[in-house]
Amino acid sequence: MKILVGIAFLLIFFSLGSALIYMMKDKGRSNRTVKALAFRVGFSVCLFLLILIANHYGLVQPTGIR
Repeated sequence: MKILVGIAFLLIFFSLGSALIYMMKDKGRSNRTVKALAFRVGFSVCLFLLILIANHYGLVQPTGIR
């Protein structure tokens, strides 16, 4: 489970970085920045759903605030 969450975070950061590069390189002339940010939102939603499903099936345990 930790590996899947780590991969999801890497995908989110990679997508965010690529959006930054596209924004600097294209100067607003193409849709690549918007597509990269849309993928980042999609990866974030998938990570959230993955954590909810893992919690439901008992693969992760909430620890609460200590």
